[in-house]
Amino acid sequence: MKVKCLLVDDEPLAIELLERHLAHFDNFEIVATCSNAIEALSILSNNTIDLLFLDIQMPQLSGIDFLKTIKKPPQTIFTTAYREFALESYDLEIVDYLLKPITFDRFFKAVERYLRQKHKPVNIAVTAPEVPFIILKSGIKNYKINVADIVYIESIRDYIKVLTTESELTIKYKISNLEIELQNQRFLRVHRSFIVNTEKITSFSPSIVEIGKKQFPIGPMYKQSVDAALR
Repeated sequence: MKVKCLLVDDEPLAIELLERHLAHFDNFEIVATCSNAIEALSILSNNTIDLLFLDIQMPQLSGIDFLKTIKKPPQTIFTTAYREFALESYDLEIVDYLLKPITFDRFFKAVERYLRQKHKPVNIAVTAPEVPFIILKSGIKNYKINVADIVYIESIRDYIKVLTTESELTIKYKISNLEIELQNQRFLRVHRSFIVNTEKITSFSPSIVEIGKKQFPIGPMYKQSVDAALR
């Protein structure tokens, strides 16, 4: 089954770039393209769309306001030239936030994230071997952290808190970047703000996972992948 996509952007060149990027993926199909939210709503009403690529700054209705009006929106990747909407957009449980101009490398990471959440294989992905430690850079310092010692990672705005069995580190870093670095390890994204070490989990339910007395909510966007990983 192919992933059915809708591209919404009022810039024709932006649409063309997305089309070129998606052409590299055999398991993706572009159902339609359009330039505003009104057209997009009509297409969503008459077609099954799995993944929506949505610009934010558009005439009549912004991408963020448009997404808020949809009762059951498809998985969404925002494509925009503006950084200032990032925090608000992640409250909508989006897959990713791509800044223009969108390089293929960054686009690939967003698509790979969507596929991992849906547990669909990425045909061109390369499996990375497990590594015993990671290096996190903050300012002029580099912090070496043993992967096996990580208990969980928490996103706090532009910062992350990495709790290990030995220490706690808070640095300016993106949780999405760390998620990519830790893929194929023992870690699971359970919420837009939390990644947990599955080997440290002591109990779980449909809505939370627990590590000792610490509870982590399972975000709606991650329920399927968490359930598949833990059951």
